[in-house]
Amino acid sequence: VDTNYPYSFRGALKLMRTVLALVAFFFFLHSQSRGAYTALAAMEMIITALFFLLYLLKLDKKLSWLFWPLADVFNSVIAALFLLIVCLFAVIIKTNNGTLAGGVFGLTLCVLCIVDAVLVFRKIRFDRSTGGNTAAK
Repeated sequence: VDTNYPYSFRGALKLMRTVLALVAFFFFLHSQSRGAYTALAAMEMIITALFFLLYLLKLDKKLSWLFWPLADVFNSVIAALFLLIVCLFAVIIKTNNGTLAGGVFGLTLCVLCIVDAVLVFRKIRFDRSTGGNTAAK
């Protein structure tokens, strides 16, 4: 178990994403919104929590058959696109205050997804550029 991960910036960002998705889910659920709003928030909460557990338990090192940081970037980018579209509809349509609040929390979650994708992508590029594959002179 990596006990420092929850206190790192990336770990805290994953926790904030999970909490914001949970809050948006409850707002959409309470307002009896359409299924797409609720399903997207629930899926984002579950997937982000699973990535958090993956890094917390260091399973990304043990399950080396997949390049997990790249999967994390794809998850964040796709989630940001879906959240942008669905939550903009929720804010524009705003059938009630719960849908509006869920949409606002969802748009905030979209920003956090973009920040997370950029941070992980920069880490991938930085790790790649400092690799040990240097040619002998």
